[in-house]
Amino acid sequence: MSLTDNFQIKLVSPTVNEFLALRKKVGWQGIAVSAAEMSLTNSLFHVTIYHDIELVAMGRIVGDGAMTFYIQDVVVAPAYQGFGVGAALMAQIESYLSTAANKGATIGLLAAQGKEAFYARYGYLERPNTSLGHGMCKFV
Repeated sequence: MSLTDNFQIKLVSPTVNEFLALRKKVGWQGIAVSAAEMSLTNSLFHVTIYHDIELVAMGRIVGDGAMTFYIQDVVVAPAYQGFGVGAALMAQIESYLSTAANKGATIGLLAAQGKEAFYARYGYLERPNTSLGHGMCKFV
């Protein structure tokens, strides 16, 4: 399989139902339809990848659009992992950030366990390191 075989990369939000179905395919926690809708609507940037008409991958960016950007929901359906789909998502995300992020901006993300090396390819640093403490988060 290659990304030229009936794949389409679109810079649009997935539908709420597509978003929820893709999250379920990768085993992520279910969320309310209203929360999914608000989350997608308030995002700064979306990239989606479809195989024929099925959403198989997506990524989005949230933040203030100037100094703070957060890469969120970079997800590839299990059957499509390992074929460069995630790299195609990140190429679009990095392209957007190259023009949207101002000098001095912070771009953050939380890598899934074992996916740190994937993001390191794009210049993202693991924490802690000699100048940065542990990244932190809180789940509700």
